[in-house]
Formats: sequence, structure tokens, C-alpha cells
Amino acid sequence: QVQLVESGGGLVQPGGSLRLSCVASGFTFSSAAMSWVRQAPGKGVEWISSINNFGDTTSYLTSVKGRFTISRDNSENRLYLQMNSLKPEDTAVYYCSWANFRGQGTQVTVSS
Repeated sequence: QVQLVESGGGLVQPGGSLRLSCVASGFTFSSAAMSWVRQAPGKGVEWISSINNFGDTTSYLTSVKGRFTISRDNSENRLYLQMNSLKPEDTAVYYCSWANFRGQGTQVTVSS
């Protein structure tokens, strides 16, 4: 079955960085476009970024463009999200996503 397992979240001060990782199984990762989404407390799920199966085409939510970078390693079935210049409004549970599947998420808290 499809499994998506995120890791790398934590507590970071404003301006700090985190790198999220997601390991995928149960489908052909190298053929799949992948995304990161997030859900802040009391809010709906928000799309952040997507990457095509080859890893050479990416797209970003305007508010994270220039601060976040999505990437992938098809040899290891891994998806990444490098997050720099983090802001308190980035606080959320972050999920990697394929089709209608999401993992359990990893909490990112940006606070001083």
C-alpha cells in the first residue's frame, strides 16, 4: 500500500532553516509528481510546492517562493523541502502528498 513518511520538523526561531524529508513506498515514485502541503492550526490544507517526476520542473506558493526549495531523489524514493528564512506564519503540520495520499505529517513551529 501507499506509504508516505515525513520527518525533519521541529521548533526553530524566526529566520532559521529546516529540511523536511519524505520517504515514499507502494507506488512508482520515479513516475510520480509530488507535492508538499501544510495545515496551520484552525486552517485548511494549503498547497506549498510541487515537483514533476524528473525533478526539473517546480512550482511554489507565492508566500514561500525564494525561501523554500523542493527537490527529490528518485534513487532513494525521497522528497525534500528545504525551508529557509522561516517565519511564524510558516508554523503548521507539513505533509508530502501524492494523488489523494498524504503522510502523517511533521510539525514545524517557528517561534522565538
